[in-house]
Amino acid sequence: MSVWPAWEVQEHDGATSWFHVRLAFPDGARVDALAVVSEQQLSVEDVRAQPALSLDDLTVLADWIEGPLFDACGLESPETGEEAESGGARRARPAWPRGIEGRWQIAQEYRAAQEEGVDPVLAVMCATGHSRRRSLRLISQARDAGFLTPRHARR
Repeated sequence: MSVWPAWEVQEHDGATSWFHVRLAFPDGARVDALAVVSEQQLSVEDVRAQPALSLDDLTVLADWIEGPLFDACGLESPETGEEAESGGARRARPAWPRGIEGRWQIAQEYRAAQEEGVDPVLAVMCATGHSRRRSLRLISQARDAGFLTPRHARR
């Protein structure tokens, strides 16, 4: 993740700072945002993403960028102060287990979404933080491991 200052406005009791933020993922996905930091608060003013973010991804975007933004400002994040003091690292993507456990959890997310009547691929994307292509690959691996039924019945 890259963070660089855009501009700053000095006020009588403090300052409001705008930052350009870029999240670049190994799968080629990219998120560019304009964020505002003032009085220990973070606001996101503009977001451009390739591929487009889902509404669920937009709701967690501030969480993804909060720690690095507050670090860039030299401020302590209000919700992660203890984590910052203990030296804990924040990840742009949620931690997801690898191997057979990860495949099993992918299958659980997929089936839960089907039962709720929502797009199961989107549910996996939101749960893992991966792109649609990567999520489809993970779903395929869960099928190959036998946790999901085959996509098409062979004749």
